[in-house]
Amino acid sequence: MNYPKMNYSIYPSSFSHWFFIFITLFIVNINGAKIMKTSIHSYKGFNAKFDRPDTSEDAGDESFNPDVELMTPEMIRRAGYPAEAHTVVTEDGYFLKIHRIPNKTGYPIFLQHGLLSSSADWVILGRGRALPYLLADLGYDVWLGNYRGNTYSLGHTTLSINSQEYWNFSWHELGIHDLPAMLNYVVNYKNQQVIYIGHSMGTTGSFVMAAERLDMHEKIRLLISFAPVAYMTHIKSPIRIFAPYIREIQRIEQYFGLDKFLPRNWIIHLLSKYGCNLTTKEEKVCENIIFTIGGFDAAQFNLSFLPVITNHDPAGASTKCVVHYLQEVNSGKFRQYDFGEVKNMEKYNAISPPDYNISRMSIPVAFFYGINDWLAAVQVN
Repeated sequence: MNYPKMNYSIYPSSFSHWFFIFITLFIVNINGAKIMKTSIHSYKGFNAKFDRPDTSEDAGDESFNPDVELMTPEMIRRAGYPAEAHTVVTEDGYFLKIHRIPNKTGYPIFLQHGLLSSSADWVILGRGRALPYLLADLGYDVWLGNYRGNTYSLGHTTLSINSQEYWNFSWHELGIHDLPAMLNYVVNYKNQQVIYIGHSMGTTGSFVMAAERLDMHEKIRLLISFAPVAYMTHIKSPIRIFAPYIREIQRIEQYFGLDKFLPRNWIIHLLSKYGCNLTTKEEKVCENIIFTIGGFDAAQFNLSFLPVITNHDPAGASTKCVVHYLQEVNSGKFRQYDFGEVKNMEKYNAISPPDYNISRMSIPVAFFYGINDWLAAVQVN
């Protein structure tokens, strides 16, 4: 059977992509051999048990897994489920795509991806393992969001996606515009509250929304956070080494116009497809890149899915989203974007950006995290 293949837009200025790849490979050479033990935490009596991943020889072969180049709806249909695509427009004009595994009578549950990811990440593991399919099997009406700037959410009512203005957003805008737009759409469509599940930047955006958009509280029944990211004082990832040079990074970004961070284009596609899947050595390099950024967990990482993962990720984001995280590492706070003292005075009427007042959150929240998560790191006594 022939399936539609993913399209890869060609963006100007590939310098940022190659620069990031060079730096990452350098870090891998330093840290790649370091392996950390795996720990699983329980939440209020909930015990998670994970089966050993399937490492069968043909599981990762592209000839056996068409998901390598399928879009999310086609991946869902290939797994045996119905799929829909819905388009939402934010208050500031961005087009967002929501994918759905419909169940007209099911309770709505909304899943939001993390940094450099998309709705595809939720379904990569396939039937019987991927969370959206498990939820659909339980009778839920499953909705998968896509933040602005990723593979599926490229477009604006007036701005070109190749303009700097289009990419002038951080995860602050994702929390005050994107999530409310998508969640309001689902709430109005279903005429009931939703359960929200966020991963990584999907949690960051939800915390921003909860702090800044109090009108959304009554629309969310429960907020579930996987690998929650807000305060980044205890981050272990080598990404932290860039934090002290944030001002220099911002100047370079502005001077060269590096406003897009690893968008899904032909360069990244070729690198992931032919740089990660040729031999065991290249496979290990890609594995170590993932481990070095996010934390080591060899026992729970299924190499057979590497071809699918690397052909869907990175899905793109704004450089400003990454810079905002680096600012949090430096400040030790959870606060709005730092434009510098002069622009901060213009925007906030203060030298420093304001903190997010998370004490205003009235939504029930459940946190799930891993001890060896290098990005969503916690202090362990």
